[in-house]
Amino acid sequence: MRTDFETIAIEPAGEHVAVLCFDRPERANAMNTRMGLELREVFMDLYVDPGELRCLVVTGRGGRVFSAGGDLKDRDGMTEVQWQHQHAIFEQMIRQLRDCPIPVIAAVNGAAYAGGCEFALCCDFLYCARGARFALTETTLGIIPGACGTVNLPQAVGERRAREIIYTGAPFSAEDALAWGLVNRICEPETLLDEAIATATRIAGNAPLSIRQAKKSMTISTQVDRASGYAFELEAYRSLVGSEDRKEGVRAFVEKRKPKFTGK
Repeated sequence: MRTDFETIAIEPAGEHVAVLCFDRPERANAMNTRMGLELREVFMDLYVDPGELRCLVVTGRGGRVFSAGGDLKDRDGMTEVQWQHQHAIFEQMIRQLRDCPIPVIAAVNGAAYAGGCEFALCCDFLYCARGARFALTETTLGIIPGACGTVNLPQAVGERRAREIIYTGAPFSAEDALAWGLVNRICEPETLLDEAIATATRIAGNAPLSIRQAKKSMTISTQVDRASGYAFELEAYRSLVGSEDRKEGVRAFVEKRKPKFTGK
């Protein structure tokens, strides 16, 4: 996976962990067509071959904004066809993010509005800085969420709360996001990224095949009935029994040492 991008930055953050940073602080890290293409490329590459990467943390450049969503200044004056073409790129990017085989943690360092909030909702889970703000503002702009917002938000906060958030378009606080189940943890701004990386590092220390299969199983279970979800879980479980990592995990437990997982 290449790292020479224009609108995002990818940097290693220890063994098997990397940080992806939205890197348009002068435009509130808003997503233009180039960012959509670059994010799509990253997550497509991870789907094909994550290599040694086992967990990814996503944050925004600067201290005040995670992402303001789609770049409305860039969109101003677009024809309907141009708008639809750009959104098709965003749609493909979101699908690639949802299909990413490794865990993706959102470290929401500031405002996460509209598409920025939707991107965070597509991650496996979220940490946020104290003072971060969230909103799905699309209905105030004549559109609706178009990056899985109406799919993911009800699962995170419940249907009735999601209806209120989307219908009003009103911002809400980090404390509300925590109480409603949207974020897992509120961190001080200066420790947010370190805490997210620490969690990512712990995840990366577990068996990578197990993490990927657990992620697949949980993704499926939220879309099907319980019996079908359990059937998929069992297939995912059985696929790991013959793995080298399963043998290494048991061996390390018996020998009272830290396991050395290889993803095989």
